[in-house]
Amino acid sequence: MTKINQHKLVLFGAGKIGRSFIGQIFSRGGFEVVFIDVNKPVIDELNLRHNYKVVIKDDLESVTTIENVRGVFGGDIEKVIAEVATSSIVAVSVGQNGLKSIIPLIAKGLIQRYDSADATPLDIIIAENLRNAAEFMSQELIQYLPEGYPLEERLGLIETSIGKMVPIMLKNDMDEDILQVFAEPYNTLILDKLAFKNSIPDIEGLAPKDNMKAWVDRKLFIHNLGHATSVYLGLLEHPSAIFLYDVLADNQVRENVRNTMLQAANILMKKYPEEFTTEALIAHIDDLLSRFQNKALGDTLFRVGCDLMRKLSAEDRLAGAIHLARELKLPYDLILKALVCGCHFRATDEAGNQLPNDIEFGKLAEKGIASVLTSVCGFDEIADQDLIAEAFRIDI
Repeated sequence: MTKINQHKLVLFGAGKIGRSFIGQIFSRGGFEVVFIDVNKPVIDELNLRHNYKVVIKDDLESVTTIENVRGVFGGDIEKVIAEVATSSIVAVSVGQNGLKSIIPLIAKGLIQRYDSADATPLDIIIAENLRNAAEFMSQELIQYLPEGYPLEERLGLIETSIGKMVPIMLKNDMDEDILQVFAEPYNTLILDKLAFKNSIPDIEGLAPKDNMKAWVDRKLFIHNLGHATSVYLGLLEHPSAIFLYDVLADNQVRENVRNTMLQAANILMKKYPEEFTTEALIAHIDDLLSRFQNKALGDTLFRVGCDLMRKLSAEDRLAGAIHLARELKLPYDLILKALVCGCHFRATDEAGNQLPNDIEFGKLAEKGIASVLTSVCGFDEIADQDLIAEAFRIDI
């Protein structure tokens, strides 16, 4: 019979967010954290040491050791299924492209768990920056569960807002310690209070919210939008800059970024008038701009700006905010300028490489801004012809 471990978190994804954020919160909250990942060297090292270090990058650097952890290689299918079946809670932090590969394993764990007499419902924390994440997970899981499986009763799909910033680590940092990870001090996980089937764990760092959609949109249309705007505006003014703090040291760039974020805040206020106040959103924007300038974090313009096919897509930070503004009949000119500037992003990593899909994006952008707006950003060449014409007039 499957025996549920009431203090075990199974976490798909032993990457930077998984280790520095989700794993850290639950380990320090008294949970055993079991990482599932296909990076075998990381898994092997977790099982050798049963701990890892999170280096907190701030004015004063500090190191936190995360204990009571182990790993299971993602290719050990039966072990993965058994871990899911016996966990008190599951979390996923693998990126949208990785979700489809783990969903069949989660489904098999749910089936095994359902056969147990003492099985409680399973809550899954979706630690992804993905709108409508619960709906996506539900639709995918249904394909692998038997007909009649009581999904609504047995599974809680918990959407989150991931606000923690974790920079790309340089090769020498990873060579020094394969498990160490750098992160900022911020350590609050906003998550959907109403989606839990079991009691919400009473641990520091969890911030349950009633209207989760509003908070997901706040993350996307203020934090992510502000991040991208900083890079896309800043690189045009300072093309040789490497770090995010380099471009935000320019007072004019920083003011332009802030004004763009304020325009997005107005859109959020109109969409969710009962959830946010203007004062709270302004305070959030100013706090973010301060965090963006954290020199110790060493966040690069490449990391923040790359992956244009996703970051300029129809429901993401810039185009998504513009679509919402048009729906609400609100101004979006500053956001559109940031998007147009993003079309010129060509930064590379420390080895001088671009992401493959950014190379593909560059080829598309060579055909003109209209091609990007219609094929990537989701605007219609007829219905949105006024917006396309406005984009052509933007002087960068």
